[in-house]
Amino acid sequence: MIAPPYDVLSPQQADGFRAAHPHNITRVDVPTGEDRYQRAGELFRRWIADGVLVADPEPSLSIYRMQFTDAAGRGRSIVGVLGGLEVVDEGAGRVLPHERTTPKASTDRLDLTRATGANLSPVWGLSLAAGLTDLLAVPGEVLADVVDDDPQAGTVRHVIERVSDPERIAAITALIGTDDVLIADGHHRYGVARIHRDEIRAATGRHDTPAEDTLAFVSELVADQLSVAAIHRLYTGRTVDELRSALERYFDLVPIEPPGAGTLARMEAEGFLVLVGPDQTWSMTARAGVFDGVRALDGLWLETALADLEVAVDYQHGVDEVRAAVASGNAAAGVLIRPVSVAEIERTAREGLLMPPKSTFFTPKLKTGFVIRSLI
Repeated sequence: MIAPPYDVLSPQQADGFRAAHPHNITRVDVPTGEDRYQRAGELFRRWIADGVLVADPEPSLSIYRMQFTDAAGRGRSIVGVLGGLEVVDEGAGRVLPHERTTPKASTDRLDLTRATGANLSPVWGLSLAAGLTDLLAVPGEVLADVVDDDPQAGTVRHVIERVSDPERIAAITALIGTDDVLIADGHHRYGVARIHRDEIRAATGRHDTPAEDTLAFVSELVADQLSVAAIHRLYTGRTVDELRSALERYFDLVPIEPPGAGTLARMEAEGFLVLVGPDQTWSMTARAGVFDGVRALDGLWLETALADLEVAVDYQHGVDEVRAAVASGNAAAGVLIRPVSVAEIERTAREGLLMPPKSTFFTPKLKTGFVIRSLI
């Protein structure tokens, strides 16, 4: 009945989830066909009427725990809390973006929000307030405990616990309110929530409706509570030789073996990037002094190095997928980059700066369907 977020599902994967169960959340969250939003809204309301979806009897928060083994073989546990996060105006502070977003149509999520009157998928926010992890250590009432697979994180245990004690709710929300929340994942969803909030304000003249908040998972911005993967680059519109020529002004390129299972670990340990061509692969080590004054972000280094070259860029998470795209000719070349450090994420946030688009990929992915937030 749960599913990965809508924006990581292929049409074929969404079809599979819809076929898996008559009440799978993708039937509402990823509707298809004509009048799909109207039908999604009708189905959502039918599930409420039939008791498929049941409202909590009193105000609550939901603790969400994810337990998995990371790429280095370490057992990991991430904990955060699901609830309503204030929707603030752009640039107003308190809820901060952490990277520039790529152009993306917002009408799909906006039309679905209008039709259902609900937040279906949570934004992932990182609280800069210290102590949230400790505050969530005490278990709540377990509502769900399931094991599922994640393409990047492998087997993941997802546990949802309800917190309805008013004093504990007050303590959690008060702590989060003492510092900024950085949007890690879901910038577009948060932007849609802002548009929807403004529509409700215009229609009602009120500033106290549920649309003033949006569903968010908030965890603490500390290293042991984050698993950050890299999002690699695919380039089209130029030949690999043209790309290599531009990159060589900033990087020392050395031929290496094609990337494999241990490449990403070597990149982090030895401090290099990897250029993947159709017939050859090169390590890329930054030349001394060329990035002085530029933050130590691989994505920003690549933007700087290719600033004078008109080239189209796309994004891919997996090493094998990058190799396949280049080998098939769907991309002229790819560049494997390293994950952004938690320290750099916090420093960028504190300085009020933005990272390049697709700088971070947070894993595991939160499941959609555990908790839905009504806007009515």
